[in-house]
Amino acid sequence: MHIDERTKPYQRKPYESVKPLSWQEGEYTVTRGSAWSGPGCHNGCGVLLYTDNDGKLAKVEGDPENPFNQGRLCSRCLDVKEVVDHPDRLKYPMKRAGERGEDKWERISWNEAYDLIESKFREIIKDYGAESIIFGQGTGRDIMSILHRLAYAVGSPNWGNIGLSGNACYLPRVAACQVTAGAYSVVDCAQYLPDRYNDSRWEPAECLIIWGNNPVVSNGDGFFGHWVIDLMRMGTKIIVVDPRVTWLATRSEYHLQLRPGTDGALVMGMLNVIIQEDLYDHDFVENWTYGFDELAERVKDFTPERVEEITWVPAEEMVAAARMFAAAKPGAIQWGLAIDQNTEGVANAMAIQALWTITGNVNVPGGMICVFPAFGAYQSWLGSWGIEDLPPEQAAKRIGPKDYPLFNYGFLSFQCESMTHALETGEPYPIKAAWIQTNNTIACQSTNPKHMYELLDKLDFIVCVDVFKTPTIVALADVVLPAVMFPERDGIRCLWYHIQTINKVTDAPGEAKSDFEINLELGKRFNPEMFPWDNVQDMFSAMIEGSGMTFEELQDIGGQIYPDFEYRAHEKGLAREDQKPGFATMTGRIELSSTLFDAWGLDPLPYYKEPRESPVSTPDVYEKYPLILTSGARHWASFHSEHRQIKRLRALHPDCEVAMNPETGAKYGIEDGDMVWIENELGKCQQRARFVPTLDPRVINADHGWWFPEEKAAAPHLFGVWKSNVNQLIPGVCGPTGFGANIKANLCRIRKVKEGEQ
Repeated sequence: MHIDERTKPYQRKPYESVKPLSWQEGEYTVTRGSAWSGPGCHNGCGVLLYTDNDGKLAKVEGDPENPFNQGRLCSRCLDVKEVVDHPDRLKYPMKRAGERGEDKWERISWNEAYDLIESKFREIIKDYGAESIIFGQGTGRDIMSILHRLAYAVGSPNWGNIGLSGNACYLPRVAACQVTAGAYSVVDCAQYLPDRYNDSRWEPAECLIIWGNNPVVSNGDGFFGHWVIDLMRMGTKIIVVDPRVTWLATRSEYHLQLRPGTDGALVMGMLNVIIQEDLYDHDFVENWTYGFDELAERVKDFTPERVEEITWVPAEEMVAAARMFAAAKPGAIQWGLAIDQNTEGVANAMAIQALWTITGNVNVPGGMICVFPAFGAYQSWLGSWGIEDLPPEQAAKRIGPKDYPLFNYGFLSFQCESMTHALETGEPYPIKAAWIQTNNTIACQSTNPKHMYELLDKLDFIVCVDVFKTPTIVALADVVLPAVMFPERDGIRCLWYHIQTINKVTDAPGEAKSDFEINLELGKRFNPEMFPWDNVQDMFSAMIEGSGMTFEELQDIGGQIYPDFEYRAHEKGLAREDQKPGFATMTGRIELSSTLFDAWGLDPLPYYKEPRESPVSTPDVYEKYPLILTSGARHWASFHSEHRQIKRLRALHPDCEVAMNPETGAKYGIEDGDMVWIENELGKCQQRARFVPTLDPRVINADHGWWFPEEKAAAPHLFGVWKSNVNQLIPGVCGPTGFGANIKANLCRIRKVKEGEQ
């Protein structure tokens, strides 16, 4: 197995503080584990799983000895028992017994399910080629690597996020960092260090910008939100960039409450201030960056006054925030989906990366750390595991890279708009089947979801893998395979910081299997050489081979291992495969002006472009739809479209809500708690008005991912998926790189729902 050369210097002996994996505590057996979904979350927090004498899950608590979360858990984790025990869990493989959408099913055995899938797939491969089968993933569960490996085993190069315009979740930020610095970067909250804050090498950031997310609620992208609280207690000052007034915003030194979609202009203005006032790190810029002069020229026109006009952020506040960040040694930026969910998401991310780069906050304690998979472990979103076994002529058929060359630079998924075009037209070839795993496509992931529903419904054969029956399953599935939850399976959680095991403590209901077990068993049918392992544990051992440990050996030391870590990796030859100082880019420097983008005919520099629809770019549309619609706010009670049927969690946030200023409500005759229509030229949905006095009266903020398990399943109802689905108001249009989409800044209007109106 190939091991990334850049990870070799990080390899170490097993984690010295060996802890027991399991022990007895009164009437319970207690087992350490990792909460890597389903049910949903991104982080893999350390948990203690309590099981009774019958082997049933009794409760879940945080593991105080796990360095990652140090015993802290959110409500979703604490309520896992209710999710695991829910009577509506999928328990057995099923095939459709009626027409699609009728919600009529026939229970079948696993062998029958596999036989049917294999037969249908091989028929399609014979008639149309394996590339006509697409593999779709959602977010959350640890399936990225095993999903694309299954796709390659079948012979298809086409895996990715079905319907997610511009791959606009995390990947635009990753793409920007990958091209300009050779690696993604994260805030250093001592998460690389087993001793965490007690490690003498580490220091907290003096200033942390929270840009476009609410980490204490979302815990997104491997970042545990309460680390921010830890930093604040140690003296870190925060700046918040968000159209909303979050809890963190009320504790910030500066809250830059910008117009949705104008993040690019704001960061260009901050760069202007730092460069014009000579506040940047001259030594770092001179020795470790490329294209500084070009960047300085590009941001020159973004004066504080112009930025205020664009963003609504007072010029003096922007200037003060820029000065504060430039003065911080170290400084760091925790960023989120608001960067991605803009048509110019990559340009936005390049600009924000430039902000921490020119201030010298790269690979320093408390700053921004360039990251690589711990021990080279194969749990990757990039699609590399198994690609060497896909014939080159098949790999060349992947949809998207011909139009979007960035997808040839480490990103091996299909490009979403290109795939939608293929579904619409049959070009460059027809799409005939889909494997949809952990993906509630029409309720959550897809922009313009009714259109995507119509396109997928034309396919000859669709398989869905999930833990609950979703609107997507009822609407589209021909075969349904039941998956298990994290207390019911073994697995691995691989991040840059560490590797830890997911440990089975209880049996799943019925005959449900883990995603890895499903894909291993089916993969053996198509390409046994790619799936040589007898069981999933052996497969996990292969994935973590670079650690020098087997899966069982890792469990024996408590289920967790950290690689060695060194700061200033770029100075020590630890950021390049050739082990020379510098970064893994064409120039060996962080490229403030991208040489690759220049070669591809893309703008090599960060830039700002108005959202596709806005008061500025489309004043005629704004006159008809005078409110800016932003969406996707996270809540404690749910993870995207999950947890809607969980009573205690649903009680925390029972309704699909749209937040608005009371002034906005009064203007349109709406009272707090009224059901309202949100409308634009694409469609409409209804949500419950919630008055938030701190929100700008020109902006409304709508929930996403809602469906209603308590409502009728069969079409056209589909659990009420169309009633409150804000994605119906969001176009599927990507940016020039193929990444990024205008999800958080669209125009709309609102009105009160009349009695009896549907």
